[in-house]
Amino acid sequence: MLLACKGKVIVSGMGKSGHIGNKIAATLASTGTSAFFMHPAEALHGDLGVIESKDLLLAISYSGESDELSAIIPITQRRKVKVIAIVGNADSTLAKLADCVLSIKIDKEACPLNLAPTTSTTATLVLGDALAVALLSLRNFKPEDFALSHPGGSLGRKLLTTVRDIMHQGERLPLVSPTAKLKEVVVEISKKGLGLVAVVDAEQTLLGVVTDGDLRRVLDGEQDVRLLNATEFMTPNPKVINCNNLAVDAVEMMHNYKIGGLLAVDDANKVVGAFNLHDLFKAKLI
Repeated sequence: MLLACKGKVIVSGMGKSGHIGNKIAATLASTGTSAFFMHPAEALHGDLGVIESKDLLLAISYSGESDELSAIIPITQRRKVKVIAIVGNADSTLAKLADCVLSIKIDKEACPLNLAPTTSTTATLVLGDALAVALLSLRNFKPEDFALSHPGGSLGRKLLTTVRDIMHQGERLPLVSPTAKLKEVVVEISKKGLGLVAVVDAEQTLLGVVTDGDLRRVLDGEQDVRLLNATEFMTPNPKVINCNNLAVDAVEMMHNYKIGGLLAVDDANKVVGAFNLHDLFKAKLI
């Protein structure tokens, strides 16, 4: 019934069952099932207006005798809304009104007085999570789908942020020609502040990269650095990443190769961006 529902899954319950229901609705919503929580008392005073015939009501009451839930179910049924009841008493009023009954019957509450809802609320929560996970699997819900509903969290950032989102481009992109002299290379690296510069041809196709480390090595040499072109002290065939890749792929690459910056290229191997560890820190990816 939940998988076949073409509308919204509306979760409802009073008291502690309502608190658990709120969490169940949130879990369903974040894992691919359109769901929200509706308080039974508010439903009786206007909120029932949001319910449509294609929706499904998930009603929670351990006793199965919640007056508020029992009052709204006949109204929802007139709209041909299917009802699933989560109860501890299969012979209760709520169970008899429902189209489907899920039992969470327990022997006793963890409360030493056997009064406060403890074991019963835990059982309800477990059942709700089990339903959400089963639906997640049946819908073939993927991490990318999860990220779309969690863009503000760390998981969302990791699964949604691409290299293009964090890279420096346009006027902020450090580039020099193959014939650039050392001074020009140093100025470009200093000006753009990424610790590297891409050596490109007229079509902006990547030829190599010059890093701070390359500059130190050439200055330690004995040749006249004033006469050298960028192609003579650049690193050819540097590590690059496609601009459409996830930024977390860049984190892994930089960690594996122990490098502090990367160039981003498009599918034609043209340099379109550059970034360093600071950009990844700023994006809260590391």
